[in-house]
Amino acid sequence: MTQPVVAEGLLAWTPSGGLAPAGEAGGRLLVADSWLVRDGRVRGFARHRERFLRSCGEVGGPPLRRLLEFWRDMTEALPRTGEWFPRVELAADSQELRLLLRHAPPLGSEIRVWCAGQSDPRTLPRRKGPDLETLARVRRRASGEGAEEAVLVAPSGVVLEAATASVLWWEDDTLCLPPPLLPVLPGVTVALIQDRARRTGVRVAHRERTIAELDGREVWLVNALHGIRPVTEWTGGELRAAPAVRAPEWRKWLDESMEALPDK
Repeated sequence: MTQPVVAEGLLAWTPSGGLAPAGEAGGRLLVADSWLVRDGRVRGFARHRERFLRSCGEVGGPPLRRLLEFWRDMTEALPRTGEWFPRVELAADSQELRLLLRHAPPLGSEIRVWCAGQSDPRTLPRRKGPDLETLARVRRRASGEGAEEAVLVAPSGVVLEAATASVLWWEDDTLCLPPPLLPVLPGVTVALIQDRARRTGVRVAHRERTIAELDGREVWLVNALHGIRPVTEWTGGELRAAPAVRAPEWRKWLDESMEALPDK
């Protein structure tokens, strides 16, 4: 059976009416989560669910029963054809649960990054949602420097993550990432990569590094939309981007790890 055409837009959820078209979204987000849907397949869908439910619980959101009902209705509403980048939201003012349906932007396989470390401007770095607008401004500044992303750093200069992605890098045969005690978002895609590394015997280490200490290394920016994007250029400085030797094989594995959404 041919699936009906799905339109982009914001859908608000109520227990009695399910999801219905909503007007313009306003106000701050308490919680948000998003992921790539490609022809009805998603990476780490259960992990996104767990993170969203946990974050809603941390801010005193709707009861778990309501959250589970919303997630069920949201899952049924996701398109099973095409490439999409939906976002689930918990609004700050009304505690309204929403689904923002949007087509996925063009996906990238590599990325240019501004080498000037940006002081972390986030108010709640471990929760996705409240700081999305702030991070969008950071990316706009990076765009003015000929880059697509910027790296956030702690007051000490230690790398935390990028505006919309986690940062991983290789030191010899060791896959490295910032220590979890630092203020970083618990990334779903990073967790999938770490699991695969451990299964295949690749050493994983948490290390504190400045941006300058990433010079000449294979560095990846990782998120749920683009997957793994190796840094192919550092703009605005003299940092060298190492050839992306390992990225192609890991990108192939990550693309193949997408799983079908539950049947409607």
